[in-house]
Amino acid sequence: MHKTNHPYHMVTISPWPLILSLNLMFLLISIIKMFYQFQIYLLILSLMNTNLILFQWWRDVTREGTYQGMHTNNMMKNLKMGMILFIISEIFFFISLFWTYFHASLSPNIEIGNLWPPKNIIMLNPYSIPLLNSIILISSGMTITWSHHNLLNNKHSMSIKTLIQTIILGVFFTLCQIHEYFETSFTIADSIFGSIFFLTTGFHGMHVIIGTIFLFVCLIRMINNHFSKIHHFGYEAAIWYWHFVDIVWLFVYTWIYWWSF
Repeated sequence: MHKTNHPYHMVTISPWPLILSLNLMFLLISIIKMFYQFQIYLLILSLMNTNLILFQWWRDVTREGTYQGMHTNNMMKNLKMGMILFIISEIFFFISLFWTYFHASLSPNIEIGNLWPPKNIIMLNPYSIPLLNSIILISSGMTITWSHHNLLNNKHSMSIKTLIQTIILGVFFTLCQIHEYFETSFTIADSIFGSIFFLTTGFHGMHVIIGTIFLFVCLIRMINNHFSKIHHFGYEAAIWYWHFVDIVWLFVYTWIYWWSF
């Protein structure tokens, strides 16, 4: 590691930003070809290349922070601030969805029968699968906090076990939501209620899937001893993201499911 007169890590020359940018251009072209010519081969190849490039880019970042000691205290502050700002941007994204929901529900238009939910929309029972999903996510928030506590106390094996429990709960939540979508009597094309229901719950479900993948990557890194009780920001960022998903779901359940029932 080079000694410098400042506490920041000046990233060395990397090919991944340029290669990823070019590949994203090819990805866009492949999506257009899929829509117009129904060819998915270029799309599959572009997605595979994107995942490969991201894997190698994140591998370099992990190597810099875990093995080369490039992530100083000032660097960690910047990384934490970046994650906090990212989560804040996600919060405002969901605020826009909730804003749309209340704009339509508090004063329903005559086109939907001056009713909320609109006429002929049979709402899901909030005390069945949605309540089960709430219990699952709250439980996962407890297990991920338990896992973090174990890591801080050098209980490495116990931290891995509780992290596995969290990942299982995340997968179970996704499977329950998929089953719920098959049970709904309305679609995304059924009035503004169907649109905002599937948009909000769908985007939240997508965040759960991303968070589960995030935690799975942290599990692999934890098994490979990348984390210690004093240096584990990658895992801490995943925990922040997962708690954000938990809290947003409480609002989704209360407003989208229970209040509309």
